[in-house]
Amino acid sequence: MNPVLDTPNDIRLMALATQLLLALFVLMGLSAGGLWLVRHPSWHVAGIKVQGDVAHQNVVALRAHIANRLSGSFLTLDLREARTLFESVPWVRQAVVQREFPNRLKVTLTEHQAVAWWGDAGEDKLVNTQGQVFQANPDSLDSQYSDTLVELAGPDDQAPQVLALYRDLSSVFGRIELDIKRLELSPRGSWRVRLSNQAQIELGRGEPSELMARAAQFVATVGQVTTRYQRDIESADLRYPNGYAVRMKGVSTVDAATAAKNAALAAAAAARAASRPAPKPTPTQR
Repeated sequence: MNPVLDTPNDIRLMALATQLLLALFVLMGLSAGGLWLVRHPSWHVAGIKVQGDVAHQNVVALRAHIANRLSGSFLTLDLREARTLFESVPWVRQAVVQREFPNRLKVTLTEHQAVAWWGDAGEDKLVNTQGQVFQANPDSLDSQYSDTLVELAGPDDQAPQVLALYRDLSSVFGRIELDIKRLELSPRGSWRVRLSNQAQIELGRGEPSELMARAAQFVATVGQVTTRYQRDIESADLRYPNGYAVRMKGVSTVDAATAAKNAALAAAAAARAASRPAPKPTPTQR
């Protein structure tokens, strides 16, 4: 039997190096082929189909604007980046971007549904049905529709709470056939309402349930005041614990608590007057 001869180390190393080089060449070839494939003109994005809510969009201009900003081919395009680009367009609340083989994109848009101005009417901020503040060109709104929008105001992060309270208060003031034209939350947390008859209502601070209770009490009793004075409301302050102060156009009244305070002051003044010694009678001349 012939003895088994060991393969020299240098031959084993050469064989290993050959295998490594071969594997490297294969990988380089695959990479080059893959790079050629993804860069091939057939994989360029050939078209963008836009569907969904496009009432405030010029679809042709939108496609051209976004196409110039997309990077990568149909295969390498970052769909999240593309979605962000579409959602940066005014009026677009949500965009869903999908690939459609072989080389097209399908985009489904959902637009903001404006329910109120955020701040002053005619500015570039509005509130949608979800209570989100968004920016848009007010000229893109139909004039008849824009005239029906209420004004809501406050810190941007409080917009959902402002919208929710507006919806609740609308039903309360609707009992006396008045609409809310503006609801404002101050930076200090105080609420103010302007009604359709231009009356200013100070609601003050508190939880929504407290504010609703004050408004309900006002609505239930203010008719007695307007009937008595035969005048429209100019302003009302509902921040008192046991009532409210009302100013009618041309007439001022005070709430029960203030009246009681005034009565107490008058009684104190009368008591002081009574404590003074009575003047001596003047002698009668004979």
